Amino acid sequence: MVKNEVNVKYEPFEEIVIMECNFFATPDEIARFTSVIAGGKLAGLYWAEGVVFLYFPLPASTETAAKELIENKRVYWTFLGYAMMPKYQPTIETKEKMIVPVVDMSSNPMFKKVANWLKEQK
Repeated sequence: MVKNEVNVKYEPFEEIVIMECNFFATPDEIARFTSVIAGGKLAGLYWAEGVVFLYFPLPASTETAAKELIENKRVYWTFLGYAMMPKYQPTIETKEKMIVPVVDMSSNPMFKKVANWLKEQK
């Protein structure tokens, strides 16, 4: 007889290590930065708690990163850029007419914590 039970378990990260952090003076500036680094491809930003941000995780493909993720529930973000944006808006249009989508992540406890930490850094 085949046992067909699946257990679902939630185990959030316990720590996010930010290796490089950059403050942008306006949402327009971070939107412009996002467009430039994406090289013309569609790229978006995240928003929570009055902060709009972008991050790059260190891929868990390296043995060290995978070990940290599994054993310590720790992830590394190699870069995090952010700007204050008190009110959520679904897109940011730069003065060059680039439109960058913004995803409202305010329902996510991890993104809320990151946003609140960023507000303290300013």
